[in-house]
Parts: sequence; C-alpha cells; structure tokens
Amino acid sequence: MYSKMLSLRFPKKIVNEPIAVNLVKKFDLSFNILKATIYPRKEGFMVLELSGHRKNFQRGVRYLKSLGIKVESIGQDIKRDEETCFQCGACTAVCPTGALHIKRPEMEVLFDGDSCSACELCVSACPARAMRVKFNRGLLN
Repeated sequence: MYSKMLSLRFPKKIVNEPIAVNLVKKFDLSFNILKATIYPRKEGFMVLELSGHRKNFQRGVRYLKSLGIKVESIGQDIKRDEETCFQCGACTAVCPTGALHIKRPEMEVLFDGDSCSACELCVSACPARAMRVKFNRGLLN
C-alpha cells in the first residue's frame, strides 16, 4: 500500500466535478480529506491523504493533472517548544489524527509525528504558542 499527503488546487471550472469519487471508482484509491476549501465558481483547495497500490496512485495523479488540477506532495515538519508548552492539552482536542494525545494517568501531552497531517489546527489552538508547523511542498512528477 502506497500513501502520500497531497495538496490539490482546482480550477474554478471543475469544482463541481466528482473528482474524489472518480479516484475511488476508476483507480481503486482511498482518501482522507484533511482540509478543504471549495466554493462554487471559485478556485478550490484540498489537502488529502491518498492511498492505494503505487501504480493506481500514479494513474490517479495523472488523472488529476489531466483535469488541470495542480497536485503537490506535502511533507511537514512540526515542532513543539517543550519549554513553552505547559501541557494544557488544548491541542489534543482539535487534532483530527490523534497525533497529539494525552498520556494517562500522567496527563502528559505526547506527539506522534508519523500520524500528523500538518493540518495546523494545533497551532491556532495552542494558548502558549508552543506548536509550529512548516510545510515543505514539492511538485509531483
């Protein structure tokens, strides 16, 4: 199984197309939408994790590009300033992947970088400003 985090920029002429459904039906891929901003008659943006067999993944990406979608691979570096963090747990309440979670009974906030989708919700939720997310984007071939 091959999996990669992608950002997609949709031209406004295709935001009403069933693109995600076609990835499933035509290419046997699964996806998890992590962030999306799509409005009628405007450019759309989506961050998703796309998974499947490598050959199907490559065919699916070619399909997206053929529609005029700008496809970029997303890598992320997330840092937590341990000195600034006061273990309040606010980040754990908004983390959609469980990458930030509370270890019980110690009530310690733990971070699993492999589960992080870099959605940035923890950055805005952190009252101590201890969370920092940096995206490293690279265009897929």
